[in-house]
Amino acid sequence: MILKKLLILILAGVAVLVLVLACSQKSTTINTAGSTTILPIVQAAAEAYMDKNPEINISVRGGGSSIGIKSAINQTIDIGNASRRITNKEADLVEEKDSDLIETAIAKDAISIVVHKNNPLTNLSMQELKSIYSGKINNWKEIGGKDMEIIVISRDVSSGSFLVFNEVVLDSSQVKENSMRLASNNAVATTVSYTPGAIGYIGLGYVNDELKTLSIDGVFPNNETAQSNEYRLTRLLYMYTSSQPRKPALEFIDYILSEEGQKSVEEQGYVRIK
Repeated sequence: MILKKLLILILAGVAVLVLVLACSQKSTTINTAGSTTILPIVQAAAEAYMDKNPEINISVRGGGSSIGIKSAINQTIDIGNASRRITNKEADLVEEKDSDLIETAIAKDAISIVVHKNNPLTNLSMQELKSIYSGKINNWKEIGGKDMEIIVISRDVSSGSFLVFNEVVLDSSQVKENSMRLASNNAVATTVSYTPGAIGYIGLGYVNDELKTLSIDGVFPNNETAQSNEYRLTRLLYMYTSSQPRKPALEFIDYILSEEGQKSVEEQGYVRIK
């Protein structure tokens, strides 16, 4: 009787140990956040990577490039995703914390200028685009379109797309005051698709059949023009980590840079970096 009870206790202990070991194998989590432009790339890569490595759990969140970089600086996440490079102000914050960041380019993108699919225009000059977003051109008829008010849609200030667009297109000008400021690529794409007079800008991976993409100065955004940098709104997409990142985070970035990972980048509508 005593031996039977002892055997039951031993078996129960073994069961608990097996359960603990099983849970511990799934305890490695990689936390990522930041740019909504990169979101489709990271989500697809995370799913494929977790299928190959069931002991790894990857958390993928948006929030904007500023959130991603700040969180990486504060080391509250493992990987900060950004559709722009770190700013001088953010670099100062890194120095204040006596830390450093590792910057890794993982893909290329072409910021695409989109309008409603029924808009008859097919091309804008860079100067026309600047005039629209700065408020100097307010009706499509001024540039050969319909007699319709232009609804300017921009991104919010935490967006890397916002900073890159402002730098390349607007230079020292400001976005017109009554423009719509939206928090994600998806929100811009959706709003433009059901607003006949709208114009917006999104990452290449968010372009769809419900939108019309315009060429800029006769150059259309696609894989070839982004790869050659002929399209002037081409940019790199980045992942930021602390100067001493955890090994699982580095291995995930290495996977995105692998042939399989770069093929996935293309499948999401973006341009491979290698």
